[in-house]
Amino acid sequence: MTKNELFCIGNPLVDLFATVNSSYPRQHGIVQQVQHIDHEQAQRIFNELRFDKKAASQLASGGGAANVAKIAAMLGMNAAFAGSTGNDEMAAVFANELRKVGVSLFLKKGEGKTGICCMLNSGGESVIAAAPGAALEYMESDIQDEWITGAEAVVLDGYILDRRPLVQRILELAATNGIPIALDVASAFHIREKTEEILHYSRNYPLIVFMNADESIAFYNTIKKTAIEEEVQGEREKEALILRDICPVLKYITEGEIFPIIVIKLGGRGAVVLAGGNIYRAETFTVTPRNTVGAGDAFCAAFICAWIRGKSISECAALGNRVAREILLVPGTKIKAGKLRAFAKLLKKR
Repeated sequence: MTKNELFCIGNPLVDLFATVNSSYPRQHGIVQQVQHIDHEQAQRIFNELRFDKKAASQLASGGGAANVAKIAAMLGMNAAFAGSTGNDEMAAVFANELRKVGVSLFLKKGEGKTGICCMLNSGGESVIAAAPGAALEYMESDIQDEWITGAEAVVLDGYILDRRPLVQRILELAATNGIPIALDVASAFHIREKTEEILHYSRNYPLIVFMNADESIAFYNTIKKTAIEEEVQGEREKEALILRDICPVLKYITEGEIFPIIVIKLGGRGAVVLAGGNIYRAETFTVTPRNTVGAGDAFCAAFICAWIRGKSISECAALGNRVAREILLVPGTKIKAGKLRAFAKLLKKR
């Protein structure tokens, strides 16, 4: 059996991208920028928009860890994904897209329906309504030891932090075998509840933590029990705040050891990486995004792939920026493999 260099575990979803009028989300009870809804509600939205020509809808495989596996495979890595889907049409949509690019799949067939995520664009503003469905049925007993011990790195979707026994099993298996674990914290709302857990894991396991600007601000505020400018608008302003106030605190957390490594994704401003008590700044140039969904996952994929292939921290971050820019031009991670071929060449082992 081919060794899986990168093993990703998370919530498999089918993403629906659609353009709607400004009142559509509220009419369906979606009042937050990112909101969990029940599966019946998600299915109604899905059915309404899937064949609506005005909505110009598109389907793509989704879920953070699945996106990482997909991009990693397109970058020439042996990547695998594990999670729980339903036994329905959407499960086939999800699986076919990942298999097409070479991801090895270890999917449990749950009792519920495959998770759905509706990405609704209205007048330039995007809202995300997700119903994880069968994805939540994935438990620690579904993990086989060799999946983790045979990998060179493991990727965890932050949304599975709620299933602590599952997370603990994965972390223990990885740490015992010296395998780094990449964790994307999922959302600013989520990280407020999980900061203490993430800090505990970062002290005890070989962790690479990925967060965006808003998530890093929420993380800092929870640590310091303060409320620095969470409403700061604009990428430049957030970058200045992070470099001035947040990086010194996170730098201290990373001192003295290889892990944890903390990566802050700054969108069009690039990224900041804190490792070994040092701060690495990787700038980029801004492109006009078609959709920002999936760009952070692409950054994570490229960064961890470069890490596996022995690249420096600066090289990992630079490649993350370059791959993320490509994903900004497509819905989700629905990109042609040829677009990433040049980056795959950069990752070939020395």
